[in-house]
Amino acid sequence: MRKSLIYLHISVFLWGFTAIFGKLISYGSLNLVWHRMLLTAAVYLMIPKVWTYLKNTPAKTIKTFMGIGLLVALHWVTFYGSIKIGNSVSVTLACLGSASFFTSLFEPILMKTPFIKKDIITGLLVIVGVVFISLSLPQENNPNISYGWAIIVGIFSASIAALFSTLNKKYIQNIHPLALSTLEMVSGAFALSLIIFGGYLFGIESISKHIVWLPTHSFGAESNDWIWLVFLSVLCTNVTFYLASIALNKISAFTANLALNLEPIYGILLGIFVFKENKDLNLSFYLGTAIILVAIFANSLFSKPSQTKPSE
Repeated sequence: MRKSLIYLHISVFLWGFTAIFGKLISYGSLNLVWHRMLLTAAVYLMIPKVWTYLKNTPAKTIKTFMGIGLLVALHWVTFYGSIKIGNSVSVTLACLGSASFFTSLFEPILMKTPFIKKDIITGLLVIVGVVFISLSLPQENNPNISYGWAIIVGIFSASIAALFSTLNKKYIQNIHPLALSTLEMVSGAFALSLIIFGGYLFGIESISKHIVWLPTHSFGAESNDWIWLVFLSVLCTNVTFYLASIALNKISAFTANLALNLEPIYGILLGIFVFKENKDLNLSFYLGTAIILVAIFANSLFSKPSQTKPSE
């Protein structure tokens, strides 16, 4: 149990770096996510057991998770798009907290369970926190940075995260978790390949410099991009999934969800440490962030502990 908890917290801590790498990498978010999913899928496909799991997966289930993979790609594209639009890790991660509100709506509908008032109230408190954050941000003179659009895109990204997480939870009993992630990475990488190569074929790169989620330069990575991409793909995706899978075999869903709530905290603290983002943030931002985190943790603490193995 102790080893499982250590593995889980290592995974959550490393997930906190995903936003940091997103800001460090110079690619537009679509190109960034394409590289991430392509590298992650390549590593998965080099694992012999993955092919065995895929072979034993029904065709209908494969199609289902290939479809969910498109949602994962959309979530990541908008997540990193939000970071690049606002040039802020902290703002995007705070908006990601609104995923709990969308989950409280999507899960009852998709899982055909009753709506839980406590979860909806918690989600609304998170939205209040996001409002505080939006009112706290200073006017940015740089025309390439927009906090307002960063918040809008960040909240949309959170809604997509809630949707694909709920779908994963609904169908995960039909597939091995490692096969699940492989299919989603392959699906997302393939879809983004079509978009990117289609864009270059029809000359979309000429306008892409004005849109942060389109490719911003050629396929050759600049400066330290490849280093950050490898860390993002292998360390923050492949390794974290492996460690989390081991941990989730031993701990309850309640414990896992409580630990996962630490991800935005780690990310915001890392943003402050690496990029000195605290210089652009005031008391109202931290108040809004505190409302979000308190709402999420309170919801977890007052939820009935579950012994069901959680899904990724």
